[in-house]
Amino acid sequence: MTLKTIALAGLMAGVSTFAMAQEPVRVGMITTLSGGGAGLGIDVRDGFMLAMEQAGRDDIEVIIEDDERAPDRAVQLADRMIQSDDVDIMTGIIWSNLAMAVIPSTVAQGVFYLSPNAGPSQLAGAGCNENYFNVAWQNDNLHEAAGAYANTAGYSNSFILAPNYPAGRDALTGYQRMFEGDVAQEVYTQLGQTDYAAEISQIRNSGADSVYFFLPGGMGIAFVRQYAESGVDIPLIGPAFSFDQGILGAVGDAALGVHNTSQWSADIDNPTNMAFVEAFQAEYGRLPSLYASQGFDTANLMLSALDVASPDDPDAFRAALEAADFDSTRGDFAFGPNHHPIQDIYVREVVMVDGVLTNRIVGTALEDRGDAYADQCNM
Repeated sequence: MTLKTIALAGLMAGVSTFAMAQEPVRVGMITTLSGGGAGLGIDVRDGFMLAMEQAGRDDIEVIIEDDERAPDRAVQLADRMIQSDDVDIMTGIIWSNLAMAVIPSTVAQGVFYLSPNAGPSQLAGAGCNENYFNVAWQNDNLHEAAGAYANTAGYSNSFILAPNYPAGRDALTGYQRMFEGDVAQEVYTQLGQTDYAAEISQIRNSGADSVYFFLPGGMGIAFVRQYAESGVDIPLIGPAFSFDQGILGAVGDAALGVHNTSQWSADIDNPTNMAFVEAFQAEYGRLPSLYASQGFDTANLMLSALDVASPDDPDAFRAALEAADFDSTRGDFAFGPNHHPIQDIYVREVVMVDGVLTNRIVGTALEDRGDAYADQCNM
Protein backbone atom coordinates (compact mmCIF):
# COMPACT_ATOMS: atom_id res chain seq x y z
CA MET A 1 0.00 0.00 0.00
CA THR A 2 2.49 2.63 -1.13
CA LEU A 3 0.34 4.35 -3.73
CA LYS A 4 -0.26 7.98 -2.94
CA THR A 5 -3.87 7.80 -4.02
CA ILE A 6 -5.94 4.77 -3.20
CA ALA A 7 -9.47 4.45 -4.48
CA LEU A 8 -11.20 1.79 -2.43
CA ALA A 9 -13.25 -0.65 -4.45
CA GLY A 10 -16.19 -2.83 -3.55
CA LEU A 11 -19.40 -1.71 -1.93
CA MET A 12 -20.10 -2.80 1.65
CA ALA A 13 -23.40 -4.62 2.06
CA GLY A 14 -25.79 -2.58 4.12
CA VAL A 15 -24.26 0.86 3.53
CA SER A 16 -27.00 3.40 4.03
CA THR A 17 -28.83 4.84 1.04
CA PHE A 18 -27.74 8.24 2.31
CA ALA A 19 -24.06 7.38 2.08
CA MET A 20 -24.45 5.86 -1.40
CA ALA A 21 -26.12 8.99 -2.73
CA GLN A 22 -23.27 11.35 -1.88
CA GLU A 23 -20.35 12.53 -3.96
CA PRO A 24 -17.16 10.63 -3.05
CA VAL A 25 -15.66 11.76 0.24
CA ARG A 26 -11.99 12.67 0.00
CA VAL A 27 -9.69 11.93 2.93
CA GLY A 28 -6.19 13.35 3.15
CA MET A 29 -3.68 11.33 5.16
CA ILE A 30 -0.38 13.03 5.92
CA THR A 31 1.86 10.75 7.96
CA THR A 32 5.49 9.75 8.44
CA LEU A 33 6.50 7.00 6.00
CA SER A 34 10.27 7.53 5.77
CA GLY A 35 13.14 8.22 8.15
CA GLY A 36 13.52 7.36 11.82
CA GLY A 37 9.84 7.58 12.67
CA ALA A 38 8.53 5.72 9.64
CA GLY A 39 7.37 2.66 11.58
CA LEU A 40 4.83 4.74 13.48
CA GLY A 41 3.27 6.27 10.39
CA ILE A 42 3.31 2.99 8.49
CA ASP A 43 1.39 1.32 11.32
CA VAL A 44 -1.19 4.13 11.47
CA ARG A 45 -1.63 3.94 7.70
CA ASP A 46 -1.90 0.16 7.67
CA GLY A 47 -4.42 0.06 10.51
CA PHE A 48 -6.51 2.76 8.83
CA MET A 49 -6.44 1.07 5.45
CA LEU A 50 -7.28 -2.33 6.95
CA ALA A 51 -10.52 -0.85 8.29
CA MET A 52 -11.23 0.75 4.92
CA GLU A 53 -10.70 -2.53 3.10
CA GLN A 54 -12.96 -4.35 5.53
CA ALA A 55 -15.67 -1.73 4.96
CA GLY A 56 -15.43 -2.12 1.18
CA ARG A 57 -16.59 1.41 0.45
CA ASP A 58 -16.25 2.81 -3.07
CA ASP A 59 -17.53 6.26 -2.07
CA ILE A 60 -14.33 7.23 -0.24
CA GLU A 61 -10.96 8.19 -1.70
CA VAL A 62 -7.87 8.28 0.53
CA ILE A 63 -4.91 10.40 -0.55
CA ILE A 64 -1.74 9.38 1.31
CA GLU A 65 1.46 11.46 1.52
CA ASP A 66 4.73 11.21 3.45
CA ASP A 67 5.51 14.24 5.61
CA GLU A 68 9.12 13.05 6.13
CA ARG A 69 8.72 14.28 9.74
CA ALA A 70 9.23 17.85 8.47
CA PRO A 71 6.75 20.56 9.56
CA ASP A 72 7.28 22.67 6.42
CA ARG A 73 6.52 19.72 4.16
CA ALA A 74 3.46 18.80 6.23
CA VAL A 75 2.11 22.33 5.86
CA GLN A 76 2.70 22.30 2.09
CA LEU A 77 0.94 18.96 1.74
CA ALA A 78 -2.01 20.12 3.84
CA ASP A 79 -2.38 23.31 1.79
CA ARG A 80 -2.38 21.30 -1.44
CA MET A 81 -4.88 18.76 -0.14
CA ILE A 82 -7.28 21.44 1.04
CA GLN A 83 -6.93 23.87 -1.86
CA SER A 84 -6.33 21.54 -4.83
CA ASP A 85 -7.51 18.08 -3.79
CA ASP A 86 -10.59 19.47 -2.01
CA VAL A 87 -10.39 17.00 0.88
CA ASP A 88 -13.26 16.82 3.37
CA ILE A 89 -11.37 15.11 6.22
CA MET A 90 -7.72 14.97 7.18
CA THR A 91 -5.82 12.54 9.40
CA GLY A 92 -2.51 10.76 9.90
CA ILE A 93 -0.05 13.06 11.69
CA ILE A 94 2.22 11.32 14.21
CA TRP A 95 4.36 14.10 15.67
CA SER A 96 2.97 16.93 17.80
CA ASN A 97 5.18 19.63 16.29
CA LEU A 98 3.72 18.74 12.89
CA ALA A 99 0.22 18.66 14.38
CA MET A 100 0.65 22.18 15.72
CA ALA A 101 1.87 23.34 12.30
CA VAL A 102 -1.05 21.79 10.38
CA ILE A 103 -4.19 21.28 12.45
CA PRO A 104 -5.16 24.84 13.53
CA SER A 105 -5.15 26.07 9.92
CA THR A 106 -6.92 22.94 8.68
CA VAL A 107 -9.89 23.17 11.03
CA ALA A 108 -10.10 26.94 10.62
CA GLN A 109 -10.83 26.29 6.93
CA GLY A 110 -13.77 24.04 7.82
CA VAL A 111 -12.00 20.72 7.19
CA PHE A 112 -12.46 18.01 9.81
CA TYR A 113 -9.30 16.63 11.40
CA LEU A 114 -9.29 13.20 13.07
CA SER A 115 -6.02 12.62 14.90
CA PRO A 116 -4.87 8.99 15.11
CA ASN A 117 -1.91 9.89 17.32
CA ALA A 118 -0.61 13.37 18.19
CA GLY A 119 -2.57 15.01 21.02
CA PRO A 120 -0.78 18.22 22.08
CA SER A 121 -2.10 19.96 25.17
CA GLN A 122 -2.63 23.20 23.25
CA LEU A 123 -5.31 21.56 21.08
CA ALA A 124 -7.04 19.95 24.05
CA GLY A 125 -7.32 23.20 26.00
CA ALA A 126 -7.64 26.77 24.80
CA GLY A 127 -6.84 25.79 21.21
CA CYS A 128 -9.60 23.20 20.90
CA ASN A 129 -11.86 23.34 17.88
CA GLU A 130 -15.24 21.84 17.05
CA ASN A 131 -13.81 20.21 13.89
CA TYR A 132 -10.86 18.59 15.66
CA PHE A 133 -11.22 15.11 17.16
CA ASN A 134 -8.46 13.08 18.78
CA VAL A 135 -9.08 9.35 18.57
CA ALA A 136 -5.93 8.27 20.44
CA TRP A 137 -5.37 10.21 23.68
CA GLN A 138 -4.25 13.60 24.93
CA ASN A 139 -0.44 13.62 25.04
CA ASP A 140 -0.20 13.63 28.84
CA ASN A 141 -2.45 10.59 29.39
CA LEU A 142 -0.15 7.59 29.12
CA HIS A 143 2.52 9.46 31.08
CA GLU A 144 0.06 10.31 33.84
CA ALA A 145 -0.72 6.62 34.07
CA ALA A 146 2.98 5.82 34.34
CA GLY A 147 3.31 8.26 37.23
CA ALA A 148 0.39 6.57 38.96
CA TYR A 149 1.99 3.16 38.37
CA ALA A 150 5.34 4.37 39.75
CA ASN A 151 3.59 5.27 43.01
CA THR A 152 2.10 1.80 43.41
CA ALA A 153 5.45 0.19 42.50
CA GLY A 154 7.06 2.02 45.42
CA TYR A 155 9.38 4.32 43.48
CA SER A 156 10.18 7.63 45.16
CA ASN A 157 12.89 9.31 43.06
CA SER A 158 12.64 9.22 39.24
CA PHE A 159 15.05 10.39 36.59
CA ILE A 160 12.85 11.55 33.70
CA LEU A 161 13.75 12.32 30.09
CA ALA A 162 12.01 13.04 26.77
CA PRO A 163 12.69 14.84 23.47
CA ASN A 164 12.38 18.62 23.48
CA TYR A 165 9.21 19.07 21.43
CA PRO A 166 5.52 19.50 22.38
CA ALA A 167 4.78 15.82 23.06
CA GLY A 168 7.99 15.45 25.08
CA ARG A 169 7.14 18.40 27.29
CA ASP A 170 3.57 17.11 27.70
CA ALA A 171 5.00 13.68 28.60
CA LEU A 172 7.09 14.83 31.53
CA THR A 173 4.34 17.20 32.67
CA GLY A 174 1.92 14.27 32.69
CA TYR A 175 4.27 11.98 34.61
CA GLN A 176 4.89 14.59 37.27
CA ARG A 177 1.20 15.37 37.57
CA MET A 178 0.58 11.91 39.03
CA PHE A 179 3.96 10.90 40.47
CA GLU A 180 4.12 11.58 44.21
CA GLY A 181 7.88 11.13 44.61
CA ASP A 182 10.83 13.37 43.81
CA VAL A 183 12.39 14.02 40.42
CA ALA A 184 16.12 13.36 40.53
CA GLN A 185 16.64 15.12 37.22
CA GLU A 186 14.48 16.30 34.29
CA VAL A 187 16.29 16.09 30.95
CA TYR A 188 15.16 17.04 27.44
CA THR A 189 17.02 15.51 24.50
CA GLN A 190 17.11 16.51 20.87
CA LEU A 191 14.27 15.19 18.71
CA GLY A 192 15.74 12.35 16.65
CA GLN A 193 18.78 11.90 18.90
CA THR A 194 20.44 8.48 18.73
CA ASP A 195 23.44 8.78 21.11
CA TYR A 196 22.48 8.72 24.79
CA ALA A 197 25.88 8.20 26.42
CA ALA A 198 25.72 11.55 28.23
CA GLU A 199 22.19 10.98 29.51
CA ILE A 200 22.99 7.46 30.70
CA SER A 201 26.01 8.83 32.58
CA GLN A 202 23.70 11.35 34.25
CA ILE A 203 21.30 8.56 35.19
CA ARG A 204 24.11 6.47 36.66
CA ASN A 205 25.14 9.32 38.96
CA SER A 206 21.66 10.66 39.77
CA GLY A 207 20.74 8.60 42.81
CA ALA A 208 17.38 7.81 41.17
CA ASP A 209 15.50 4.59 41.97
CA SER A 210 13.67 4.59 38.62
CA VAL A 211 13.98 6.01 35.10
CA TYR A 212 10.98 7.27 33.19
CA PHE A 213 11.57 7.94 29.50
CA PHE A 214 9.51 8.87 26.48
CA LEU A 215 11.51 8.20 23.31
CA PRO A 216 9.33 6.94 20.45
CA GLY A 217 10.51 5.19 17.30
CA GLY A 218 14.22 4.99 16.55
CA MET A 219 15.07 7.13 19.57
CA GLY A 220 13.66 4.50 21.93
CA ILE A 221 15.47 1.68 20.13
CA ALA A 222 18.81 3.48 20.48
CA PHE A 223 18.27 4.39 24.13
CA VAL A 224 17.17 0.96 25.35
CA ARG A 225 20.03 -0.79 23.54
CA GLN A 226 22.60 1.61 24.95
CA TYR A 227 21.06 1.47 28.42
CA ALA A 228 21.25 -2.34 28.46
CA GLU A 229 24.88 -2.25 27.31
CA SER A 230 25.80 0.32 29.98
CA GLY A 231 25.15 -2.03 32.87
CA VAL A 232 23.09 0.56 34.74
CA ASP A 233 20.48 -1.45 36.62
CA ILE A 234 18.01 1.26 37.66
CA PRO A 235 14.53 0.04 36.58
CA LEU A 236 13.00 1.57 33.45
CA ILE A 237 9.39 2.72 33.12
CA GLY A 238 7.90 4.04 29.90
CA PRO A 239 4.72 4.74 28.02
CA ALA A 240 3.67 2.29 25.33
CA PHE A 241 5.52 4.45 22.78
CA SER A 242 8.84 3.44 24.38
CA PHE A 243 7.97 -0.28 24.23
CA ASP A 244 5.84 -0.42 21.12
CA GLN A 245 5.72 -3.63 19.10
CA GLY A 246 8.13 -2.24 16.52
CA ILE A 247 10.62 -1.16 19.17
CA LEU A 248 10.50 -4.55 20.93
CA GLY A 249 11.55 -6.37 17.79
CA ALA A 250 14.58 -4.13 17.41
CA VAL A 251 15.59 -4.00 21.08
CA GLY A 252 15.29 -7.68 21.95
CA ASP A 253 15.57 -9.25 25.39
CA ALA A 254 16.76 -6.01 27.02
CA ALA A 255 13.10 -4.99 27.22
CA LEU A 256 11.87 -8.14 29.02
CA GLY A 257 10.01 -7.41 32.24
CA VAL A 258 9.75 -3.65 31.71
CA HIS A 259 6.41 -2.07 32.61
CA ASN A 260 4.74 0.48 30.36
CA THR A 261 1.35 2.15 30.07
CA SER A 262 -1.14 2.05 27.19
CA GLN A 263 -4.79 2.58 26.36
CA TRP A 264 -4.56 -0.45 24.05
CA SER A 265 -3.01 -3.90 24.09
CA ALA A 266 -3.22 -6.90 21.81
CA ASP A 267 -4.65 -8.94 24.68
CA ILE A 268 -7.66 -6.71 25.41
CA ASP A 269 -10.41 -9.29 25.43
CA ASN A 270 -13.24 -8.08 23.22
CA PRO A 271 -14.42 -9.41 19.83
CA THR A 272 -13.41 -6.31 17.87
CA ASN A 273 -9.87 -6.31 19.19
CA MET A 274 -9.36 -10.04 18.76
CA ALA A 275 -10.60 -9.85 15.18
CA PHE A 276 -8.42 -6.80 14.50
CA VAL A 277 -5.25 -8.48 15.79
CA GLU A 278 -5.93 -11.60 13.71
CA ALA A 279 -6.78 -9.63 10.55
CA PHE A 280 -3.78 -7.33 10.87
CA GLN A 281 -1.40 -10.27 11.26
CA ALA A 282 -2.96 -12.01 8.27
CA GLU A 283 -2.77 -8.88 6.09
CA TYR A 284 0.68 -7.59 7.03
CA GLY A 285 2.53 -10.53 8.57
CA ARG A 286 3.32 -8.80 11.86
CA LEU A 287 1.71 -8.10 15.21
CA PRO A 288 -0.13 -4.76 15.34
CA SER A 289 1.12 -1.90 17.51
CA LEU A 290 -0.93 0.65 19.39
CA TYR A 291 -0.37 2.96 16.39
CA ALA A 292 -2.04 0.41 14.12
CA SER A 293 -4.96 0.10 16.54
CA GLN A 294 -5.33 3.89 16.57
CA GLY A 295 -5.38 4.04 12.77
CA PHE A 296 -7.98 1.27 12.70
CA ASP A 297 -10.18 3.01 15.27
CA THR A 298 -9.85 6.36 13.50
CA ALA A 299 -11.09 4.87 10.23
CA ASN A 300 -14.00 3.12 11.92
CA LEU A 301 -15.04 6.29 13.75
CA MET A 302 -15.03 8.13 10.42
CA LEU A 303 -16.99 5.37 8.70
CA SER A 304 -19.62 5.35 11.45
CA ALA A 305 -20.15 9.08 11.00
CA LEU A 306 -20.26 8.83 7.21
CA ASP A 307 -23.08 6.30 7.52
CA VAL A 308 -25.12 9.06 9.16
CA ALA A 309 -24.11 12.31 7.48
CA SER A 310 -21.81 13.92 4.94
CA PRO A 311 -19.05 16.40 5.82
CA ASP A 312 -21.00 18.74 3.50
CA ASP A 313 -23.46 18.96 6.40
CA PRO A 314 -20.86 19.82 9.05
CA ASP A 315 -23.24 20.07 12.01
CA ALA A 316 -24.73 16.64 11.35
CA PHE A 317 -21.36 15.07 10.59
CA ARG A 318 -19.85 16.58 13.74
CA ALA A 319 -22.72 15.23 15.83
CA ALA A 320 -22.19 11.78 14.32
CA LEU A 321 -18.49 11.89 15.21
CA GLU A 322 -19.32 13.00 18.75
CA ALA A 323 -21.65 10.01 19.13
CA ALA A 324 -18.69 7.67 18.46
CA ASP A 325 -21.07 4.89 17.46
CA PHE A 326 -18.46 2.32 16.43
CA ASP A 327 -16.84 -0.78 17.88
CA SER A 328 -13.42 0.23 19.17
CA THR A 329 -10.49 -2.12 19.68
CA ARG A 330 -10.38 -0.65 23.19
CA GLY A 331 -13.95 -1.63 24.05
CA ASP A 332 -15.87 1.28 25.55
CA PHE A 333 -15.06 4.54 23.76
CA ALA A 334 -16.43 8.03 24.37
CA PHE A 335 -15.33 11.59 23.72
CA GLY A 336 -15.03 14.20 26.43
CA PRO A 337 -16.25 17.79 25.95
CA ASN A 338 -13.04 18.74 24.10
CA HIS A 339 -13.28 15.83 21.62
CA HIS A 340 -10.57 13.77 23.35
CA PRO A 341 -11.16 10.22 24.59
CA ILE A 342 -12.29 9.18 28.03
CA GLN A 343 -10.80 5.72 28.53
CA ASP A 344 -9.00 3.24 30.76
CA ILE A 345 -5.19 3.21 30.66
CA TYR A 346 -3.46 -0.06 31.47
CA VAL A 347 -0.13 -1.18 32.87
CA ARG A 348 1.58 -3.70 30.57
CA GLU A 349 4.64 -5.89 31.02
CA VAL A 350 6.99 -6.90 28.22
CA VAL A 351 6.87 -10.70 27.91
CA MET A 352 7.93 -13.42 25.48
CA VAL A 353 5.08 -15.31 23.78
CA ASP A 354 5.92 -18.13 21.34
CA GLY A 355 9.35 -16.65 20.80
CA VAL A 356 8.07 -13.12 20.09
CA LEU A 357 8.42 -10.16 22.45
CA THR A 358 5.11 -8.46 23.13
CA ASN A 359 3.11 -6.82 25.93
CA ARG A 360 0.47 -8.18 28.28
CA ILE A 361 -1.82 -6.27 30.60
CA VAL A 362 -1.01 -6.67 34.30
CA GLY A 363 -3.23 -3.95 35.76
CA THR A 364 -5.17 -0.73 35.24
CA ALA A 365 -3.39 2.51 36.08
CA LEU A 366 -6.24 4.96 35.46
CA GLU A 367 -9.95 4.33 34.89
CA ASP A 368 -12.17 6.51 32.68
CA ARG A 369 -9.42 9.07 32.32
CA GLY A 370 -10.17 12.22 30.38
CA ASP A 371 -7.51 14.91 30.33
CA ALA A 372 -6.29 17.84 32.40
CA TYR A 373 -7.09 20.50 29.79
CA ALA A 374 -10.78 19.93 29.01
CA ASP A 375 -11.94 22.69 31.34
CA GLN A 376 -9.88 25.18 29.31
CA CYS A 377 -11.80 24.30 26.12
CA ASN A 378 -14.63 26.68 25.23
CA MET A 379 -16.29 25.05 22.23
